[in-house]
Amino acid sequence: MITKIDRKAERQRRHARVRRKISGTAECPRLCVFRSNSNLYVQVIDDVKGVTLTQASTIDKEVKTKHANKEAAKEVGSLIAKRALEKNIKTVVFDRGGYVYHGVIKELADAAREGGLEF
Repeated sequence: MITKIDRKAERQRRHARVRRKISGTAECPRLCVFRSNSNLYVQVIDDVKGVTLTQASTIDKEVKTKHANKEAAKEVGSLIAKRALEKNIKTVVFDRGGYVYHGVIKELADAAREGGLEF
């Protein structure tokens, strides 16, 4: 019998594999990405203390595009870079969240790099 692949469980398995290797500290926090069908969410997290230092998403008022597409990813990437630099965060570790580094995730990372974040 052919079973259907549970894409959410596969993504969570990939994310757990990535999280075993990377962790955010106060000096170099983790830039974590979550993508739903309708929105993009990005957080800068200090895993040692377990706190979110800053965040950005397509729900924010500053973001004009309210979808989870490449244009919105560029806006969210530049917004998270601006907010992180305001809190003196220059270097981060990029956590792609188990998603393939392609398309929307790549555009978000490129926009964050252009905004001044280093990873």
